[in-house]
Formats: sequence, C-alpha cells, structure tokens
Amino acid sequence: MLTQETLDLAEHVLNLCRAKNLRIATAESCTGGLIAAALTHIPGSSDVFERGYVTYSNEAKAECLGVPSDLIAQHGAVSQAVASAMAEGALKFSRAHLALSVTGIAGPGGATPEKPVGLVWFALATSSGKTATHQQIFNGDRAKIRAQAAHFGIKLLEQETEL
Repeated sequence: MLTQETLDLAEHVLNLCRAKNLRIATAESCTGGLIAAALTHIPGSSDVFERGYVTYSNEAKAECLGVPSDLIAQHGAVSQAVASAMAEGALKFSRAHLALSVTGIAGPGGATPEKPVGLVWFALATSSGKTATHQQIFNGDRAKIRAQAAHFGIKLLEQETEL
C-alpha cells in the first residue's frame, strides 16, 4: 500500500541521487520490499536503484547480507545492531553509495513487552563509512505499519541526499 505521497517522495529521492551520482541499495525485512517497490515504480530508476534485498528470515539476513548469526541471537532481528549490520551488508554486497535497512514488528503477532508491534529499526549506511540508526514506533494494523515504515525509510534517504 504505497501512497501517492510516498511515490512522490521516492521520485524526489531519485532525482536528488541522480544529481549527485549516488546509487541506492535496500535491505528490507518487515516492509517486504515496499521501499524497493516505491523506488522502482518510477520510470528510469535503474540509474539510481542498484539492488534490493528482502531478507525476511534470520537465515536470509546472515546468508545474503553477512549479518552474524550470533548478533541476531544476542540482540534479536529487530534491533539497532541488526539494522546496522543489514545496511552495512547491503552496502558491502552492492555497488551502492547508500544502503537503507529496515527491520521491525509489523504485527499482529511477534511482539514482546520490550518490542511492541509497530517497533521498527532503520539504518542508513554510506560509502563514506557512516551508519546512522533510527527507531520508530508506528501505530495501526500490519498494512499501515508497513506503509509508514516504507515512507519513513524513504524520508531518511531524502534527508541524507539533501545534505
């Protein structure tokens, strides 16, 4: 469920990246590829969008992105540490300059007292070696949480590319 606002934001991000010759990779878990879908919805996005990983399982996070299994065991898949490792892995295994990761609990199940439904961790890794993380708690049903997370992730890309 991508809104027109999200698609417009994705187009803006692509234009910003195009102007700076930046390429993007994504590593998504709870959004299941919605960020990649928003970016690739825009014609001509292939000159900016390098690749996207949908690593829903812990095994996929380890196998495709190089996230250490012990990191997942220690912190859980929905954590700052794993979000960072996902973004850094997507950057490492691509030709991108920016890599955005997202991992969270979209619900309706899977929550714990420490990790409620709607908790989402984001990380943005850059080729300059910087990785920034962000935590958000979104409200609503599964579809709304996923859509809000996708929009927020694209907003992070916008903020980074506007610098």
